Amino acid sequence: MQTYLYDQAAGMRRMSGNHRPVRVFAVTGGKGGIGKTNIAVNLGVSLAGRGRVTALLDADMGLANVDILLGLQPKYNLSHVIAGERSLDQILVEGPSGLKIVPAASGLRRMAELSEIEQAGLIRAFSELNLPLEVLIVDTAAGISGSVVNFARACQEIIVVVCDEPTSLTDAYAFIKLLHRDYGLFRFQVLCNQVRGENQGRALFEKLYRVTERYLDVTLGYFGAVPHDEAVRKAVQLQRPVVTAFPDSPASRAIRSLARKVEGWPLQQTPTGQLEFFVERMLEFSTGEWA
Repeated sequence: MQTYLYDQAAGMRRMSGNHRPVRVFAVTGGKGGIGKTNIAVNLGVSLAGRGRVTALLDADMGLANVDILLGLQPKYNLSHVIAGERSLDQILVEGPSGLKIVPAASGLRRMAELSEIEQAGLIRAFSELNLPLEVLIVDTAAGISGSVVNFARACQEIIVVVCDEPTSLTDAYAFIKLLHRDYGLFRFQVLCNQVRGENQGRALFEKLYRVTERYLDVTLGYFGAVPHDEAVRKAVQLQRPVVTAFPDSPASRAIRSLARKVEGWPLQQTPTGQLEFFVERMLEFSTGEWA
């Protein structure tokens, strides 16, 4: 059955006339409570505001909260796609600055326990997405479950969010180690969140860099830092992105700078740069490891 699904996705890719390269990156982290989803949302809004056709996939199956952060009330979500009741195009919700949201189902235990075939069907649905995407952001769940690992593996870039807490650094290291040791991934971008300033962000990155350099053969890039900012908390209460609610705040300026960095990443022109390739990689990695 898995071979059939993979071949079907490959066939749809060959039939598709949209071979537009897409930047696909995951925003992830070893633990919860580090502001990962907030970063993903505001990066997406910033890129969309810069004229990039951007979609944000809420890949936290069972505990989705992208829609909550943005004050959205989607009528349909990924559970309806899995059930065959709606296409991916039909569940898309438009957020601030034209950001397209792919809503996950929140609070449904079954969404966190999808079978291999259901997961493969979900990812296959991306082959049918009728949207000329330039950027796809995948907001993963916290932790190192099978679904988190597989989503990260399928992306071109992995942004690991850390904050200045020992458990955050320890969990980030464990996540990087797992992806490197078991799956051969070696390139990661590190984003330091809720720091007191650029110097603390650099120091935090250096802590993680030193331990990975000593024990792992990986390449860590310093993506940047987002300062602790009361405007972020106020924006969350307003259910608005901080980059639109408080555009002149320190956090907003930092996130817009990160969005410009994303635009500067090399745009892959090979099949690995196409959204269909992301789909096929997800199908390939759907091997019953989902948790």
